[in-house]
Amino acid sequence: MNLFKPFRLRSVELKNRIAVSPMCQYSAENGYPTNWYLVHLGSRAVGGAALVFTEATAVSAIGRISPADTGIYLDSHVDAWRPIAEFVWQHGAIPGIQLAHAGRKASTAVPWLGGAPIAAKEGGWTPVAPSAIPFSAGYAEPKELSPVEIGQVVSEFSTAAVRALQAGFQVIEIHSAHGYLLHEFLSPLTNHRTDEFGGSFENRIRMLVRVAKAVREVWPQERPLFVRISATDWAENGWDLPQSVELARRLKAVGVDLVDVSSGGAIPGVQIPAGPGYQTGFAAAIRREADIATGAVGVITEPAQAETIISMQQADIVLLAREMLRDPYWPRRAAQKLGVKIKPPVQYERAW
Repeated sequence: MNLFKPFRLRSVELKNRIAVSPMCQYSAENGYPTNWYLVHLGSRAVGGAALVFTEATAVSAIGRISPADTGIYLDSHVDAWRPIAEFVWQHGAIPGIQLAHAGRKASTAVPWLGGAPIAAKEGGWTPVAPSAIPFSAGYAEPKELSPVEIGQVVSEFSTAAVRALQAGFQVIEIHSAHGYLLHEFLSPLTNHRTDEFGGSFENRIRMLVRVAKAVREVWPQERPLFVRISATDWAENGWDLPQSVELARRLKAVGVDLVDVSSGGAIPGVQIPAGPGYQTGFAAAIRREADIATGAVGVITEPAQAETIISMQQADIVLLAREMLRDPYWPRRAAQKLGVKIKPPVQYERAW
């Protein structure tokens, strides 16, 4: 079965094609991952996934979606992440970290407290963005980043990558999807700048390409670099698939190894035709037309479905999110359904 064939990127080999997608847990304290993350991420490694990603981990304090997000913007965050990455590695999975900046969607409450924007006087902060356009009614007007501040954000991603290496992560994914800062630069709907970072396609991709180059320069050549994008905004005059294909070509040229293909998130209120594998066609098109490895994500729930995606060469890996929340042992169940034997941890062998 192709789903359980190894996949090598640079010197890192995934034992199968199943990855745990980055999923916010909103359980950190001042950016430090708590024991929740050790258990949450560690159990997915024990569950048989080949690659286990952290949640969107902020490169700066104001880049957090909420005050309860994880971060890697302090040197002291490294020691908090190290045992988590080590546990994931010890139990057969590759530890990956997603580096992120929430942009204009920052400073919000955790979902179970409503998820509404938090004012500065209530412990929030002023978000930043390519343009001073609020995400939606009730959101604060973000501060438009100056060219100098853009350079500072690029440096924050680079420094965060160095810390990720020190913490023991083996794969980095740059988050440029779902309406967060780097996606905000890409989309004409959220980027109304008139300088070198706005207007034309070349200008709108400049920020992300600079971030990717900066991270690649400090990230060891033997370790893979991913970028997550939203292949389309699902909105007229927004970011779309043809732009995504060309962006993927540019990212490959600066050392990106895989594009993790999601969609949406730039603006509220759009109609997204969500359903089983609804984003897989985007991953397939980018893989084919840009000649770069891709990851498929979005309502992938059944082993046969995941096997088909890999067998039909629509993507090189599948990333599961909510299904992994429902069942951290999904890879083991998938192997059983597909007739593949995978060895359990020695502690569980009596049940094999």
